Amino acid sequence: MKVLITGATGLVGNELVSLLLKNGIHINYLTTSGKKLQNETQYKGFLWNPEKGEIDQSCIDEVDVIIHLAGASISKRWTDSYKEEILESRVVSADMLYDLLKSVPNKVSHFITASAIGIYPDSLDKVYSEEDDTADNSFLGLVVTKWEQAADKIAKLGITVSKIRTGLVLSHKGGMLKELVKPIKFGLGAAFGNGNQIQSWIHIEDLVGIYLFVLTHKLEGAFNAVAPYPVTQKQLVKNVAQVLDVPYFLPGMPKFIMKTVMGEMHDLLYMSQNVSAKKIISEGYQFKYLSLERALKHELH
Repeated sequence: MKVLITGATGLVGNELVSLLLKNGIHINYLTTSGKKLQNETQYKGFLWNPEKGEIDQSCIDEVDVIIHLAGASISKRWTDSYKEEILESRVVSADMLYDLLKSVPNKVSHFITASAIGIYPDSLDKVYSEEDDTADNSFLGLVVTKWEQAADKIAKLGITVSKIRTGLVLSHKGGMLKELVKPIKFGLGAAFGNGNQIQSWIHIEDLVGIYLFVLTHKLEGAFNAVAPYPVTQKQLVKNVAQVLDVPYFLPGMPKFIMKTVMGEMHDLLYMSQNVSAKKIISEGYQFKYLSLERALKHELH
């Protein structure tokens, strides 16, 4: 089997590439940097530039599955121009892949795209499943909706489409956990607001495990990539402090302070999304990390 990956050099991409190679899957990957091109039997790079609409069409030769991970980070301040980049980096790149699939003869039968649980509305009470079709009325809700719509367009080509709605990814190599740890390890950890908002998390090994599972079982549709046992944010911060063996005593961080510091992006810290993993479990996926404490110990030790 051969897979084409976008975003292969990112946090999730690196981990996924390693897992796929271990399972004997050959990889083509798209990159905007000539310095990142490699040409090996199982791992071969091709250039693209979504902003200019340029792509090496040979990237799709003999490819069975496309995994689309590329997109600008949401962990930077959301200026108007950067919000446009966050949205366009996902939608424009997916549209490019659609045009490629439509215009160039290929054998692609499955398209798997990254997505996010940010599509679900903020709620302290509701438990969300993939059947919930009301998107959050926020910038992030808009981004994920447009992101998934771009992927759904590919289904019109007779290709199976899967959407991996990802929760908070736990990895010591980057992402949310790395930023969360910085103040906590100096004894300055604090929840945001009252800390009662629900955080649906996933260990990075389980996240890439779900991608492989969806790939090998040819699953179709949306799947929540979250561990079965979400926690409150207060519990998350407290568990990180316990694993690091540092004190945790500070009161919650008021919303207006974080809005001043982070701008509109502060919404990410105060949103509550209790998201169900029942669908992927019912398909047969078995989580390696069910316990938040075990996941944190693995990454922080």
